[in-house]
Amino acid sequence: MSAAPIPPGAIAGAVTAARDFLRSPGDDEPGVMAQFAASALLIGEAFTGTLLIARTVEEAIPAATAWRLLAEAPVRAIDAVGDLPPADYAIDIDGDARGWVRFARARVGRVTVRYTAGLAADWAGLPAPLAQGVVALIAHLYEDRGRATQPPAAVTALWRPYRRMRLATERRS
Repeated sequence: MSAAPIPPGAIAGAVTAARDFLRSPGDDEPGVMAQFAASALLIGEAFTGTLLIARTVEEAIPAATAWRLLAEAPVRAIDAVGDLPPADYAIDIDGDARGWVRFARARVGRVTVRYTAGLAADWAGLPAPLAQGVVALIAHLYEDRGRATQPPAAVTALWRPYRRMRLATERRS
């Protein structure tokens, strides 16, 4: 599975918000701040189990007749299923914004599914608690770089309500 990189506009929005939070209006170390912003967004995605900013994902799945759950969420659209005609597969996005794919008949190998997933279209659309957690983590990474300190507990407290957890493989009939 591969997801497109976080869009530069989302990183720039996070950097601007972090600079405001740090009361640092200057353009000191823009590359460092952008790296911290990208890292904070990816850490937020890993913690919540959700792509925060929408982007394209490509995932190779077994070409079986059983429904297969796509790895990333929330799914906004399933754009392509290999080069197969629509009659050869079925797709669904359920009420929890999880994407599902199944094939009309089993095939040997895997088929690449291309889909768009992400909670918000851009930085401005991110729910405030998630954005504030990202900003607090960027500030922590910026201020405490080079030291082995724990991130603020508020970061996970802000993100926890958005966390998606899977305890077992999900099946669908």
